[in-house]
Amino acid sequence: MLMGIRLQAHPNSGQKLILSQWMGCARFIWNAKCEEDRYLSTFAKKYMPIGVYAPIDQKFSQYKDGVLSPWLSDCPSQILRNSVSNWFQTYKAFLKGECGKPKRKPKTDAGSIHLTNELFRFETCDDGVTRLFVGTKTNNIGYLSLKNHGPYQPPKSIHIKRRLGQYFVSFCYEDPVDDTSLATGHDHLEYLRGASLEFLNQHTVGIDRGIVRPVQAGAEVFDLTPEQKRSKTRTARYLKRLQRRLARQKKGSNRRRKIKGKIGRAHLKMANIRRDFCHKASHAIVSNPNHKVIILEDLKTKNMTKAPKPKQTESGHWEKNGASAKAGLNRQILDQGWHQFETFLKYKSFRAGKALFKVSPHMTSQECAACSHTHPGNRQSQASFVCGACGHTDHADRNAAEVIKKRAIVLILDSGSELSSRGVLLDSGRGATVKTRRASARRARGSEASKKRGEAAPAA
Repeated sequence: MLMGIRLQAHPNSGQKLILSQWMGCARFIWNAKCEEDRYLSTFAKKYMPIGVYAPIDQKFSQYKDGVLSPWLSDCPSQILRNSVSNWFQTYKAFLKGECGKPKRKPKTDAGSIHLTNELFRFETCDDGVTRLFVGTKTNNIGYLSLKNHGPYQPPKSIHIKRRLGQYFVSFCYEDPVDDTSLATGHDHLEYLRGASLEFLNQHTVGIDRGIVRPVQAGAEVFDLTPEQKRSKTRTARYLKRLQRRLARQKKGSNRRRKIKGKIGRAHLKMANIRRDFCHKASHAIVSNPNHKVIILEDLKTKNMTKAPKPKQTESGHWEKNGASAKAGLNRQILDQGWHQFETFLKYKSFRAGKALFKVSPHMTSQECAACSHTHPGNRQSQASFVCGACGHTDHADRNAAEVIKKRAIVLILDSGSELSSRGVLLDSGRGATVKTRRASARRARGSEASKKRGEAAPAA
């Protein structure tokens, strides 16, 4: 199975200088091909017959000139070749409609180079430490210090990236796991159709993602550690001070550049905390032997974090639309890393041979896990859930996780349910053997007395 890994590198001052020069040469070649394509495309539109287009190739020798660009001779030609090859592959993907057109890369603190296997080698020394040699015999930077945090197979190509003064080596490698023998989502669904209700109740876990409680997996809560919370709070206060200082700096000055670097490192620190939490929470859920079927909500974060539309009266005055409060909510939603957690959970459950499905999130926070009564009045506060029909009381997030679990179990046992390309369980309505209000929130809405909050609803 193809796996990716990223290792932090610690080059010395001399290696940093050479790597910076190589990254600049790779960027120069990329930008030169972008400018060449723009010039030839404009020429073809103006002066060539209809149907004649600019040629697309991987030539770069015309840019190596002893007078105009002598620095390119100091860079290994394989790096320049790889930069042109990546540009060419990106352009072909653009013609297929898979991505955008290659654009110029600005000169920033970030940079990267693509090295194929003739430009590096991993060596295991007598002390058991794996070291990376970068470069050719005549043009190299020597051994690059790496922080290895796990075993891996030697790759065929690597990327050395620089971001905010930090260097990383990333690559893909084949591990011993054979992905062709692992079950897909459709295989899991077909197998679980024959399972008993008791088995599914025992080995299925519903996961509710929120803000106060980032992950509620059944009765278990996963949250940041107290030290991580304090670190994020300190970093957020530090970011506010830096943003105020940045607003007073003169554009283009060195001090403004330094402040922007500090802001980027602060954001990177918060992103690392978020990534660490997503890794640990997903690993704990998948490693639990009782969790054989994992259920998530099909959340669309992009739609949930849209800015509210402006409100204008007939006289032309603008009314308050709650944009400030919605901006704060959007910031909290994006800070939880819901999509990143889902991505980690997907590949870890696939490797572990466990099923992962998604269900519709419609009304999961307002539906009762005991009697399926759905009403806005059931959610009395952020944490409190009290059913207006049966009186069931629970924490709102734990009740939502139980609703997600029961909704998925009904759809799994329903012979008419289908699995979409995004892994969402859908009730097709054809040949269903299990008919219950818990199958979907659409059926549960039939038991509502009113949509208005605060109105009493009769018991089902």
